Amino acid sequence: MQNQEKYISGIDDLLEPFYRAEKPRSAWCVGVEAEKFGVYADTGLALTYEGERGVKAIFNELCDRRGWSEEREYPGGEVIALRRGDSSISLEPAAQLEFSSAPYATLHGLCRAFRGHMQELQQLSNALGVVWLGLGFHPFARQTELDWVPKLRYGIMREYLPTRGARALDMMRRTATVQANFDYQNEADAIRKLRVALAIQPVVSAMFANSPFIEGRIGTRLSERAAVWLEVDPDRCGIMPFAWEEDFSYRKYVEWALDVPMFLVKRGDRVVKNTGQTFRSFIEEGFQGERATRADWAAHLGSLFPEVRLRNTIEVRGADAQSISLVCALPALWKGILYDDRALGEAERLVSGLTAQEVQRARPEIARIALRARLAGRLVLEWALQVVEIADQGLQRLRCLNSQGEDETIHLARLRRLIADARTPAEALLARFNPAIDIKNQLIEHASHPSAKIESDPWMPSDLGLDQICDCCGTAISP
Repeated sequence: MQNQEKYISGIDDLLEPFYRAEKPRSAWCVGVEAEKFGVYADTGLALTYEGERGVKAIFNELCDRRGWSEEREYPGGEVIALRRGDSSISLEPAAQLEFSSAPYATLHGLCRAFRGHMQELQQLSNALGVVWLGLGFHPFARQTELDWVPKLRYGIMREYLPTRGARALDMMRRTATVQANFDYQNEADAIRKLRVALAIQPVVSAMFANSPFIEGRIGTRLSERAAVWLEVDPDRCGIMPFAWEEDFSYRKYVEWALDVPMFLVKRGDRVVKNTGQTFRSFIEEGFQGERATRADWAAHLGSLFPEVRLRNTIEVRGADAQSISLVCALPALWKGILYDDRALGEAERLVSGLTAQEVQRARPEIARIALRARLAGRLVLEWALQVVEIADQGLQRLRCLNSQGEDETIHLARLRRLIADARTPAEALLARFNPAIDIKNQLIEHASHPSAKIESDPWMPSDLGLDQICDCCGTAISP
């Protein structure tokens, strides 16, 4: 029998996760979640879950040799994630790998952690003939060529979400992202950050456009991933137009979440499919003898997929996955905007005239041509130049220095150079490819030798060398 205190008794229980997450400025940190596709170098086929060279084999090696611990959904269930300290490695529906960092006080520590993760992963993957692609959409695979990870909610999502959007399965199985997580001090701070981030997010999506390939050919869009997200589930995705309203609050976010249909009710190893009921109805009426608990509410909040999400952190979610050398630019850009008061005010003024309708109208064209699209009558490139400048100045004022005395703008340098050249990562990538040669072979060759390419990259920060990785377990040492 469940403890009575776990049942939801009123609005205070629904608001409590947000109030509990509030932190003083001195405790603010940044986290990153970086996804990637694994492919077999000899065939170009997507990484499988099972098999001698599958995800489970990689997980076993990480546990045996690198100090990670297995996580299962229930006793006796399949391994679906690994954990080491406050970091985790989890799986998206088609075995895309996601590294979720511990929260770090500085971008320097965060980026060392990510680089340490990639170093230990590559060492194991090389022996298995697996290479990793940091792109927003799988460049080769068709739906029929992809595996399914045995995670309980994925089986329900694969049935329900296609009834809500034509590209739901593409979202689940053929997209990858990099996102960053930020703290907030109180309700006013959280709402301000979330509203600014929602308005800027389409510009950021354009800046990080990095999915120009589809099924082995050059596609018609610079960000196929951004196009996919336009056709998933309007109930739980998008830019949340109600957030533009003056009275937006925790309560408004909760009211929206309450009216989004659920996926399931989970009780131990038992899952009850529940895709036709809103969470509001679940609280009022229950479902098949089950009553709504606080754990159910937390799980439901995690099943919402807006471009910027409010949970125990503010999650910015609208960027394509990136190459190793650009992953840290995403948290750097947002930290410079969200954690410096002057920068946040400048960003707020920059987007003050934007409406939700203008932002929504621009999204399809941004997916197609990124910086050359128009938002509210201006080139997105013009918006991007201002956004990068605001972030760069914010990072300078925050003045978080590494051991060489460099501030955190070093993590933004490569992106700033790209935007100054009016290029996206997708366009920089396409410029290196020969369209007369098989794209699959070129991408695999490029990914098979990442270390040399990374270290020779003239825009890479000097602080990101691999000499500060613990020899015994591969853990990145934070400053």
